[in-house]
Amino acid sequence: MAGRVDPPDGMPDGAPGGDDEYRSLVFDESFIKAARLQEFSAKERLEDEEHAAVRARSDAEREGRAALGFSRQGLVLVLLIVIAFGTAIYMGIRNPYRTPPRAGDEPLRSEVMPLAPVDPVPGATPADLFAHSPAARFAKGADGVTLPAPVRGSDHFSESQVQAALLAAKDYIVQSSIDPEVLTGAVQPVRALLAPRQQRQFDRSVNDPRDDGKHAATAWMVRFDRARAVLASDQVRVRGTLTAQEVATNALEVTADHVFVYALRPTEAGRGKDADKAASLFSVRREVRFHIERSDLQDHRVSLRQVSMRVGPMNCGEDPSDTLSPLLAGERAKDAGKAGTDPFARGRSTASMCGLLAADAQPKPAHPARPEG
Repeated sequence: MAGRVDPPDGMPDGAPGGDDEYRSLVFDESFIKAARLQEFSAKERLEDEEHAAVRARSDAEREGRAALGFSRQGLVLVLLIVIAFGTAIYMGIRNPYRTPPRAGDEPLRSEVMPLAPVDPVPGATPADLFAHSPAARFAKGADGVTLPAPVRGSDHFSESQVQAALLAAKDYIVQSSIDPEVLTGAVQPVRALLAPRQQRQFDRSVNDPRDDGKHAATAWMVRFDRARAVLASDQVRVRGTLTAQEVATNALEVTADHVFVYALRPTEAGRGKDADKAASLFSVRREVRFHIERSDLQDHRVSLRQVSMRVGPMNCGEDPSDTLSPLLAGERAKDAGKAGTDPFARGRSTASMCGLLAADAQPKPAHPARPEG
């Protein structure tokens, strides 16, 4: 039988049957595997001349091949996903550009510096001591913690919202620095005013106080060593300021800067008629920076960002992280002016965090108590 013969001059352009007619058709592997008809081989056609040129492929064959194809494609896809996921995890662990913590989640940082007196601590009655000290004109108790006048709003906070932030800060200052129960050991009244995000750090500071700048219980509240000293008068003298400024569209920063002066007496002095004559003054300069978010205003809660305290009279060698151990009437500092700083010593040095209490900061009572012995 003669084969196919093209015209001498070739097929005319656009004539049917030309190769161009089928160039747009692409028979890919998936198309071939899915075909219902399959051509017999040459051997099969020779064995049976009457055999048809093609046979129908069974569904099992087609499904089997299709399943095999899909299995390979699925395996490759799974491997690619695993590789991409592993790479993402690796890059996340190795990525030096960490997402910074949210501003409100930053922990409290603190500094508590004892002040040692050069001379013996003056002693007298609380009234005599206050009248002849720099605290003579200080207000008593919560009256000394005053709001600025007038209170002004900011770009994103109304006047009432700023006032609410100032009042929350004031309540914290009063509760943590003046409340007699807190001064002698109670902690719950202070904890209740903290935003939940800081209560864990507060609990660790109370349960395991350390002088590490983060976990000093005395940074959160003023409290005295009850085995050593007790209040000789409930009338704490206070003077200071409260200021507020907007630091973000949803946050205010309130700064409290106050001096608190306490009249103390030795615990063993009892409550006899001469007990008050053995009183002495103890001063705390306390600067607290609060971070108050819009959501905190409704709950009347605060977060503390930074606390700086100067406390005395105390020995430089005392650890002020748990309670404050004041020097009392007639006592001298053991290490005033002797504490040095070793630049080669590693770690936090207690000695480097001490100062001298100025003589003018001590009261000069009209009727000083005479130290025994």
